[in-house]
Amino acid sequence: MYIERKIEPLILGYLEKKEIIAIIGPRQAGKTTLLRKIQAELENSIFLSFEDREDLELFEQDIKGFANKYLHHKYVFIDEFQYSKNGGKLLKYLFDTFPDNKIIISGSSAIDLTIHAIKYLVGRVLVFNLYQLDFEEFLKFKNDDLFRIYAENKKIVDLKNNKIGALDISKNILSQFNKILEEFIIWGGYPRVVLAGDEAEKKIILKNIYNTYFLRDVKDLLGLADDFKLSKLLRALSVQIGQLIAYNELGNISGYDYITLKKYINILEKTFICKTIRPFFVNKRTEIVKNPKAYFFDTGLRNYAINDFNKLENRLDKGFLYENFIATQFIKYDMEINFWRTKSDSEVDFVFEINNERIPLESKSSFSKTKISKSLSSFMTEYAPSFSIVANESLCEVVDINKTPVYFLPHWMI
Repeated sequence: MYIERKIEPLILGYLEKKEIIAIIGPRQAGKTTLLRKIQAELENSIFLSFEDREDLELFEQDIKGFANKYLHHKYVFIDEFQYSKNGGKLLKYLFDTFPDNKIIISGSSAIDLTIHAIKYLVGRVLVFNLYQLDFEEFLKFKNDDLFRIYAENKKIVDLKNNKIGALDISKNILSQFNKILEEFIIWGGYPRVVLAGDEAEKKIILKNIYNTYFLRDVKDLLGLADDFKLSKLLRALSVQIGQLIAYNELGNISGYDYITLKKYINILEKTFICKTIRPFFVNKRTEIVKNPKAYFFDTGLRNYAINDFNKLENRLDKGFLYENFIATQFIKYDMEINFWRTKSDSEVDFVFEINNERIPLESKSSFSKTKISKSLSSFMTEYAPSFSIVANESLCEVVDINKTPVYFLPHWMI
């Protein structure tokens, strides 16, 4: 069964352009499925995978033979391109020698595609990110009726284009949205997990994704022998989501020194496991400027790492999971976010930019009154944003606080 991806029409729109298309993203996020669907609908096309050693060796050892065998097809799709260590130079040759052909590649590691391919292809490649499902894709697949309501309200709440109006959603509908959001937060957005029939199957699939990451990305692609230490680091970061990264604590748990620790956190980021969010600051004397926070690209994988799939109401990390959800929604829309924290411990969960203006957003796990925290009030006083947002479970309205509109929105609308 195919889950529709929002990136598909974007890619289709560039098929007739001359540039190579590169699709990168987490392993098992749906890149192969997407490529096969697009390829199946194109005449004069072929699908290859560099997991096939014969095709990989032909490509790397006899590029002219590879071209003679496959480039009589107009569209050439190459999956798992990261396995080619000399891929960039060879793609450049094919691009320059066969200008009438269109090559589409995919890969699971931003590190490998950057080092081995893209640096040779400046001006010749368009890069697209395909992540795990975002909430909109998940909702469209799971519930058509709720998706229709979501789509209608999306016209009212469009953060990217600075368009926000008041919502009118009943408590019953809010409850339905929160229930499906809880499923998304607990189990995540890997397509195969979403398609699984029951919770036992979901756990097995998440286990396989977790193990495959260490067997293939860590050992085969990155050549890291001490994957056990990296596994301990990953579990430690799972506990620290939404908090300032404590390097000393992580070093004690994983056994890495500070330099190695930062290197491996970067590896987790480039292989689409964790994302670090840096602080926003203007005044170095009063605001935090160093340690970042870490969030997971997929909360299902994070929950597997700590072996906790309990309902949100029974969890101590409920608030951090809501934060992680909002962080990944921004990430999956390729929007930059920061957090704000002062040395006197005032803190706003997220700060994002619209039209050259910094907008604050607070996430609350439970909320029943249209009031704001002292920290959010401090940010509003300091930076005078045109509006602020408080994400929560049950409120859906806008109020003026100190002459600034504050939008109380459900988490799923962010």
